Amino acid sequence: MPTQGLQTPVVTLTLNPALDMSSEVAALIPDQKLRCTEPLLDPGGGGLNVSRAIAALGGESLALVALGGLTGDRLAGLIRGEGVPFLALTAPGETRQSLTVTEQSTGRQYRFMLPGPHWSEADQERVFTLLRASARPGAFGVISGSQPPGVPLDFPARLARAMPGLNVVLDTSGPALIEAVAHPIPGLSILRMDGDEAETLAGAQLITRSDSADFAASLVEKGVAQTVILARGADGSVLVDKDRRIFAKAAKVKVKSTVGAGDSFVAGLVLSLARGETPEAALAMGTASASAAVTTDATQLCNRDHVMRLLPECVISLV
Repeated sequence: MPTQGLQTPVVTLTLNPALDMSSEVAALIPDQKLRCTEPLLDPGGGGLNVSRAIAALGGESLALVALGGLTGDRLAGLIRGEGVPFLALTAPGETRQSLTVTEQSTGRQYRFMLPGPHWSEADQERVFTLLRASARPGAFGVISGSQPPGVPLDFPARLARAMPGLNVVLDTSGPALIEAVAHPIPGLSILRMDGDEAETLAGAQLITRSDSADFAASLVEKGVAQTVILARGADGSVLVDKDRRIFAKAAKVKVKSTVGAGDSFVAGLVLSLARGETPEAALAMGTASASAAVTTDATQLCNRDHVMRLLPECVISLV
């Protein structure tokens, strides 16, 4: 575990957070009333989850979170309850909700994600102004999670430009990821994606670790990011930059839910880097954090003690 003490500031941005609800039913049967178990409520959204996991790991971050309406008020209360420092931005509408339902008879999970409020150009400009005013050169800025309705495909690039001097970490998916690869964001520090996303971009299956590393290296060479990380599910994760091609083996655990694993990975990785650790140590920490997260209930994240127990299993090797 990185030593406790000084760390570079970390800021996370979540413009489309959610009040995450998770529950269980015996079986999902159409056209019937389904009696659910008592729901668990948690703050949700990529960047916010990263800040929550950083706090769980004993680190510090500031979560910038767009909140609106009664759901936003309830979400703010949950964030305070977890002791995560945050700054509430005014959202242009009611904060969305999401629902994860586990079918007890099969163990399958079903995730229902509502879209959230629409962001106009004026709403977006307010965020850019805040980021420019609060940017601290050398800090880490994490852009993670779904993009809110109304923003353009290059929105992550615009956010990055509003954070001059920061080490920007981008963890996104879908059209926003495709745009970031097709039109690289100048100076992007870290780009992370999962295996399915990587194979879609590569237009081929990335069967071996070397396949993943080769594709990541091609993105680094094209200037997509200084460091590219590809998750390989239960196998582990590959990290490539101009100096290294390394792999961290995932710990062997019983998977309960994969929700939040990617956010926990980013939290462990960024916290280690913010504490001055090497990329090798950061990759191992991120992988251990993801491994711990998949053992928890749907919207729960990693636990520091569990991460520490799993860390020795996340061995680093060259690839």
